[in-house]
Amino acid sequence: MTVQTHGPSTLNRRLALGLSAAAVLVSLSACGGAPKATSATGDMALGAAEGAAVTVVEYASVTCGHCAEWQETVWPAFKAKYVDTDQVRYVLREFPTAPQDIAVAGFLIARCAGDDKYFEVVDQVMRSQAEWATGTPPRDSLVRIAADAGLSDAQFQACVSDPQAISAMEQRIREAVDAGVTGTPTFIINGKKVEDTSLAGLSAVIDPQLRG
Repeated sequence: MTVQTHGPSTLNRRLALGLSAAAVLVSLSACGGAPKATSATGDMALGAAEGAAVTVVEYASVTCGHCAEWQETVWPAFKAKYVDTDQVRYVLREFPTAPQDIAVAGFLIARCAGDDKYFEVVDQVMRSQAEWATGTPPRDSLVRIAADAGLSDAQFQACVSDPQAISAMEQRIREAVDAGVTGTPTFIINGKKVEDTSLAGLSAVIDPQLRG
């Protein structure tokens, strides 16, 4: 399980082993119960401050087609209605799905780009799924996105092979599995899983809680 860089391996063996272990945990987590909306290690958030009346948590993967579709079709209107107005705290939690090495590299690049660019990079990696479908190697897309975010090739190499960052990613995966997450996208609003993730479906759950 590797992302090609200059040589035959990139995300080091420890990443591959860690992701393999995490994949096993994911496969065993179906009976883990409903995911929780409490704060988790490494949360990335937009909108209202922690403790807001409504917190929307999305467990997502940058290699998840359904996540990319939601990002393109629902996120702009959701962001304008709830996030930009500070009515809702939106939290993205990373849950890499196959190919996991690509997903992990994408998330690591987003974090290396800095908090102010994190969500932009995540969006760009999700959009690059269309490039992969036409034959562009994912590594090429990731290198370009990293460069656009201000990372040099050397910084890209260091970013996707940073042992501490990889270990932190493994911990976030385990926390998600422990919370009962089995796939992406998974949406949790104030502790309850929501199946209808259209803007109308999310609004039906959010608006009464804002009024209350």
